[in-house]
Amino acid sequence: MRSSERDFVGALEKGLAVIEAFDASEPRLTLSEVAHKTGLTRAAARRYLLTLARLRYAESDGRLFSLTPRVLRLGYAYLSASPLPKLAQPVLESIGEKTQEVASISILEGNEIVFVARSAKRRIMSASNDVGTRRPAYCTSMGRVLLASRPDAEVERLLRISRPRKFTPKTKTGHRELLREIGKVRAQGYALNDEELEIGLRTIAVPVLDSRGEVSLAMSVSLHSARMSAAQMARKILPLLQSASKTLSAIL
Repeated sequence: MRSSERDFVGALEKGLAVIEAFDASEPRLTLSEVAHKTGLTRAAARRYLLTLARLRYAESDGRLFSLTPRVLRLGYAYLSASPLPKLAQPVLESIGEKTQEVASISILEGNEIVFVARSAKRRIMSASNDVGTRRPAYCTSMGRVLLASRPDAEVERLLRISRPRKFTPKTKTGHRELLREIGKVRAQGYALNDEELEIGLRTIAVPVLDSRGEVSLAMSVSLHSARMSAAQMARKILPLLQSASKTLSAIL
């Protein structure tokens, strides 16, 4: 279906931007903070927040606003309508069972990845990457796999708008440094992230091809760095991930 500017509803875009202003690091925001994060005026941000509150998607204590569990309905609509989580879950559980670690699948949305499926937790992990969690693409293994599948011009644009920052002393943030890393991922066919998002968290990811032969998803295994070195992950877990990726690609 083709669309034009006449069909675009700006108010809906702004309302969704207000919802997306809240995340795990900032679950409660003031009116001024919402206005700053969305680029709206204070008056406009107030109207959207009060509308969301009236519809029971948000609540306020008089100063701070936060989302309510009702927002989960929006995410559940995708999960219930999309066949992907149901198709991917058995594959993720299989690799999770073989590795005794957490396996995940994500998509690229703008300059972030969004977790859309995850195996059951078999060990305690400090990072909370449940379904629906968003992470910066530039500093995650799945993000780099997905970026590596994009044209150079798009990668350049996404890195520019990401404004990379250090999550740990190991996080790569330099523009050229990230381009080299993404080029390396593109050449070798997988990404290994060594404590760049969180100290103690090591992940390895591979691309998943869709029915058109294009990279639409990334699949990863995450573990605590004390349990396995980066070299061991490449030797022991990478072949399992690559096999699981082919299995999932065949049914997409």
